[in-house]
Amino acid sequence: MTGPDHATRRAWAYLSRVAEPPHTELREFVEAEGPLEVARAVQSRRVPARYRAVLGATGARVDTDTSERDLETAARLGARLVTPDDDEWPGWQLWGLREGDTAARGGPPLALWVRGSRRLADEVRSAIAVVGARGATSYGEHVTGRLVGGIVDAGWTVVSGGAFGIDGTAHRAALGSGGSTVAVMACGIDLDYPASHAALFAAISREGLIVSEYAPGTTAARHRFLTRNRLVAALSSAVVVVEAGRRSGAANTAAWARKLDRPLGAVPGPVTSAMSVGCNRMIADELAVLVGDAQAVLSLAAPDGRGGPNHGAVRRTDALTGDRARVYEAIPARGTATIEELALGSAVDVDGVLSALAMLEVDGFVVHTGDGWALAGPND
Repeated sequence: MTGPDHATRRAWAYLSRVAEPPHTELREFVEAEGPLEVARAVQSRRVPARYRAVLGATGARVDTDTSERDLETAARLGARLVTPDDDEWPGWQLWGLREGDTAARGGPPLALWVRGSRRLADEVRSAIAVVGARGATSYGEHVTGRLVGGIVDAGWTVVSGGAFGIDGTAHRAALGSGGSTVAVMACGIDLDYPASHAALFAAISREGLIVSEYAPGTTAARHRFLTRNRLVAALSSAVVVVEAGRRSGAANTAAWARKLDRPLGAVPGPVTSAMSVGCNRMIADELAVLVGDAQAVLSLAAPDGRGGPNHGAVRRTDALTGDRARVYEAIPARGTATIEELALGSAVDVDGVLSALAMLEVDGFVVHTGDGWALAGPND
């Protein structure tokens, strides 16, 4: 795949702002009709009946088109809008957000604003999320530094949320260890939130990436932090919670890890510490694996050494399940196959094959040719 032309990119930028992310119906509309057609439909207020929910979601912002300004703002920062049309789109990492109730509670992002020069798909291919309480203790910060040092030494990227406490410590430790880190934000990539982390965010954008599904200028808000947490979990091969209170954003990220079947680890803490109540409870309830050092975290993310950055890449096709996996496997390694041939080879009915192919095409696994359907390219 190549990137979209400027008109198409403007349409993506417009759609990324016109409805509060994430919006499942808008994303599905774009996947079915393409961004240019959907942008025109939204602006004219003429959408198919099945996407009527899009009208309500876009009503307040439909007449405010700041797409050109948003793209220019991003360019001045060394940032860009990454869409499913781009080679660096992390389709397989985000695949789990399509499944079960995760789709109903947000689903994959429509597009992502990315600040930094590294390729997004490469940075998160072997990544571990390290998250925790904003009110971190000295114990939590010390443990975070030790864990992250070992994670980075093994070649993994560290993902976190850019917040005070454990998040900030994880980012700093990754940078201090000579590694890469990705900050997933609950505001626009042009805003530093918290403001006192401005220097940290500048360093992250040089040595890693800052990522957000919110258009430039979007301010942080509580619901956006909770929405952001699903991306922290989805873009990681495992999630580790170092400290968490009884109710915390870190606990919410842990819940997303479980929904997405990401391995979840938690660091035990003193029973006298309010900041360790959440972690201790996750371990006691067998919701998370107890981790105390970097090796335990690495074993969690890559059991038996498989899938880690030093042991061969995870295959993109590992994310495929159900009909999508069966249809994908029915496509020949060379040449093409028709819908009827795929139905026969996969034992999936024609409607199921069409649905599976639509999703496989969106995420770059297959392409439609004049003769039928073919593999898009190497997916190992």
